[in-house]
Amino acid sequence: MQVFRGLRHPGIAPACALTIGNFDGVHRGHQAMLALLNNEAQHRGVPSCVLSFEPQPRDFFAGLRGQPELAPRRVATLRDKLSELERCGIDQAVIMRFDVAFAGQSPQAFIDEVLVRGLHARYVLVGDDFRFGAKRAGDYAMLDDAGARQGFDVARMMSYEVHGLRVSSSAVREALAAGDMARASALLGRPYSISGHVRHGRKLGRELGTPTLNLRFGHARPAAQGVFAVQVHGLAEAPLPGVASLGVRPTVEDAGLQLLEVHCLQWPETLGRDGGYGHCIKVDLLHKFHDERKYPSLAALRQGIDQDIADAHAWFGALQVAR
Repeated sequence: MQVFRGLRHPGIAPACALTIGNFDGVHRGHQAMLALLNNEAQHRGVPSCVLSFEPQPRDFFAGLRGQPELAPRRVATLRDKLSELERCGIDQAVIMRFDVAFAGQSPQAFIDEVLVRGLHARYVLVGDDFRFGAKRAGDYAMLDDAGARQGFDVARMMSYEVHGLRVSSSAVREALAAGDMARASALLGRPYSISGHVRHGRKLGRELGTPTLNLRFGHARPAAQGVFAVQVHGLAEAPLPGVASLGVRPTVEDAGLQLLEVHCLQWPETLGRDGGYGHCIKVDLLHKFHDERKYPSLAALRQGIDQDIADAHAWFGALQVAR
């Protein structure tokens, strides 16, 4: 999949079948839409294209008002979103910077400058609640009318449901906030995961006897937080069981930077002590034990970590028995 930042790239295809949205989490509803898009693209002999935004519009407007806490919590990092779009067979993704100028575009300007001149769309697929342009003034009827006049087809996909429940990014956020990883997995069609390159940290885990793999979550407010049983892909042939903390590490710094710290219950000897650094890994968050805790001392933190490791061993042991 080709990825472009903005519209001014010679590599952008001269025609495409397009869909537009945040695609936070790329859940099962998104996946159904992307499958339809790929089918329409193949029928027309053009590449499939996703237009998405960074920051996401609600992030931008919340920041503009000086109230970032009003923005939705983020399900996926940009890296993970792009990875899932590629897995779904999308040919190209265009990430637009959502700023004051872009937010101020009239609906017709958005159609003219972005859909027609920028992306050369021949087919545009949107969700049932799609709105666009300044003050969300554009709607499906306006888009459909423009398509008839300007030479592109327009289609709308209605809500996707699982067991009578509408699948949405909001529903995934609610499941993650509640620590219901099974429900999140059902909505996503896969375990909830975070990926990235392993970074050097303060080595505090090593000092405490529990070395960790550290990944940055590239957003200030992840939808999931706490301590989890996890499995780690990318370090060995089979996934490695582990325990992980996602949050701001309130006991040692509470710096506001979101960090996923993963301790593997089994460490491949072939990697050596420092063999994890630089690897790009994917971490599936399988079960939540508890929220982040601020311990009164490093000794108390050590005891808390030991208990989390014991709980993870017990959880994976019970899982093996159940199988």
